[in-house]
Amino acid sequence: MYKIAKLINNNIVCSIDVEGNEVILRGLGIGFNKKVNDSIEDEKVEKIYKMANKDASNKLQELLAEIPIEYVTVCTEIIEYATKTLNKKLNDNIYITLTDHISFAITRKDNKLEYRNVLLTEIKTFYEEEYQIGVQALEIIKDKLGVELSYDEAGFIALHIVNAELDTNMGNMVKITELIQKVMELIYNYYGKEIDEDSLNYKRFITHLKFFGQRIFTDKATEEDDEEFRSLVKNRYPIEYQCAENIGRLVLEQYSKKVTEEELMFLTIHLKRLQMS
Repeated sequence: MYKIAKLINNNIVCSIDVEGNEVILRGLGIGFNKKVNDSIEDEKVEKIYKMANKDASNKLQELLAEIPIEYVTVCTEIIEYATKTLNKKLNDNIYITLTDHISFAITRKDNKLEYRNVLLTEIKTFYEEEYQIGVQALEIIKDKLGVELSYDEAGFIALHIVNAELDTNMGNMVKITELIQKVMELIYNYYGKEIDEDSLNYKRFITHLKFFGQRIFTDKATEEDDEEFRSLVKNRYPIEYQCAENIGRLVLEQYSKKVTEEELMFLTIHLKRLQMS
């Protein structure tokens, strides 16, 4: 049984769990005619939100106080579906970012101000699984809220999910997506042939590029001094190493970020696997 620490609205309250952490409780009417220190039975709690820090908890409280409860319920269902489908832990901030985005998208739809997603093609290609979750999210929104959003929104939802997977911010997520597109274009031009985008090695390479981009834009690139390993890779795979160096130059010229020798080695190995597909 929970005790109310703060009332947000009729359906959202704050409480303190057994570990002394602030949690946000959602349930239909759980705050109605209640006051601080009143008890709430466990069976009336539909969802417990436990954020990583006080600032995130405050932001979520503000958001949940502003938007209709049915929007909150639908967004939570989408996030839980994504977590189950991907079988991955998503950063809890997605409850803030995605809920806010979907709420705003519905408002824009009502006002006939829908956005075009200029990265939609790249999102479909590089984040295929997350995009399919975005498509399913549109079905959930249509079924539960009666609002039909465009496939551009499926792409935006996918970006929010990838963002939560990588634990980065949306600004970096857009740059990572653009970087992947530029790197793949460079690779296609370098080798002058098509790559099997259905191969396991391709999917592994795209995953590597996601985290490569994350490290680049958060200045957390790997850097270890293993000269023997570097020499072995450079001598054994000179064509792939040259391509990796070209990627390094691209990153330096367009983003003013230096790619370490360690990162070049991993790129070289993935490029070799990609050509073997």
